Amino acid sequence: MFYHTDQMQYNAKPARPDAVYAKKLQEILGGQFGEISVALQYLFQGWNFRGEEKYRDLLMATGTEEFAHVEMLATMIARLLDNAPVGDQELAAKDPVIGAVLGGMNPQHAIVSGLGAMPADSVGNPWSASYINASGNLLADFRLNLTYESQGRLQAVRLYEMTTDPGVKDMLSFLIARDTMHQNQWYAAICELEEKENIVVPSTFPRALEKSEVAYDFYDLSGGTASKKGRWASGRSMDGLGEFKYYHNPTPFGGIPKLQPAPPLLHNTMPSMSPHVPPHRA
Repeated sequence: MFYHTDQMQYNAKPARPDAVYAKKLQEILGGQFGEISVALQYLFQGWNFRGEEKYRDLLMATGTEEFAHVEMLATMIARLLDNAPVGDQELAAKDPVIGAVLGGMNPQHAIVSGLGAMPADSVGNPWSASYINASGNLLADFRLNLTYESQGRLQAVRLYEMTTDPGVKDMLSFLIARDTMHQNQWYAAICELEEKENIVVPSTFPRALEKSEVAYDFYDLSGGTASKKGRWASGRSMDGLGEFKYYHNPTPFGGIPKLQPAPPLLHNTMPSMSPHVPPHRA
């Protein structure tokens, strides 16, 4: 069960209206790496998890907190839209400042949501459930969670630099700090799982069934050779089970593929047909 309280986790009150910035703020609400995505991603990972209870609790606790961040951002967006001009453009144009705001705001904030936040990104793309991932493999999921928190914090920091509003900066400062914690917690969980399972996902697939002779080869297929200097090109592999080897433009293992002709009913081009021979006409 979920419970909602009237108090928000942290303040979400701007010093002044700013319809243009409200549009920008939609990105960390309804974008791919926004709060809606991480809230549902963590909760689905928790609901689907079949294993040690502490990992399920970690996912459920964090997913629930992310919904608090959804509420904060939705409230901030609505307050940034307070007193936004939604009337005649000619009247708005008499004031250059108001005209600029009207010209840059998301029109759907006025037409669709009535000066409220929407489950969409900063250019109006609706939030998509395809943004969330819950594979059932915790190491794979936690690595993705770390990526989402990294991207989310990056976007929040960029938004922080785009405003001078002290109220907005205060809220973003809180969210940025929580992203710091969440990056740390997912990395801690990743390290714990790697100590148990090693680093390759999934760890349960028998290594004897994979082509071990190519498992640690680095293939440089870009035409350059600078990648040869990387940690991935020589020395002990990161899982400790092999040695990295570098190959520049390696020889392909397979031959040239040849497919059988398609059945006549499909009317594909016949393999023996010359491009200079006109098709038969009855």
